[in-house]
Amino acid sequence: MVELSGSHVLVVGATGVLGAELSRQLAAQGAELTLSGRSREKLSKLADELGDAVVGQVAADLGKPSGPADIAAAVYGRELNGVVFASGVVAFGPAVEVDDDTLDELMLVNLLGYMRLMRDVAPRLPRDSFVAQISAVVAESPTAGMAAYSASKAGLSAYGAALTLELRRQGVRVLDARPPHTETGLAARPIAGEAPRLPQGKDPVAVAGRIVAAIREGERDLPSSSF
Repeated sequence: MVELSGSHVLVVGATGVLGAELSRQLAAQGAELTLSGRSREKLSKLADELGDAVVGQVAADLGKPSGPADIAAAVYGRELNGVVFASGVVAFGPAVEVDDDTLDELMLVNLLGYMRLMRDVAPRLPRDSFVAQISAVVAESPTAGMAAYSASKAGLSAYGAALTLELRRQGVRVLDARPPHTETGLAARPIAGEAPRLPQGKDPVAVAGRIVAAIREGERDLPSSSF
């Protein structure tokens, strides 16, 4: 079992609905948090809510060249025991109609920014630390009208599968969580296109709780069927 009390965890995407809920539940377990998100205002509001649990915050955009390095710099000088990657954007539309700007942002925010962050942070993670990456059900079941988004999440899942093998000797565990559609409001804020009619999604509080439980129990894979 992973001891979260007193651990230092970096939460990337902390200003999203799921990222904020993960932050709350990690704080409730006694973790100390460095929060990262695009909005400085939202970060400050969440930090005020969580109080002494927050030991740092950094407003950074994974889609920008300096974003991953800015996040990594925020945790220099303090041992880091865990990383939670809950950042992401979504886009809808036929595969042949998705423009270059949309493709670039999907891949930068959902995948490449994380890869660059891990390149910097992962070598400094101590034994018995963890990385929890939040992918999506579309990594398992690519969906028409969401081809580019599905590809970015499938890439994230594949990267995590390889990363877990590479970090095993270092004593770092990687958890890949692929929750079903969750009521985070993300589908209502696409960077392109319009969401199809979706079924009622999962409760983000319950989804976050399942992920935190998986972190505590040392799980490595959390498929959509586990939620």
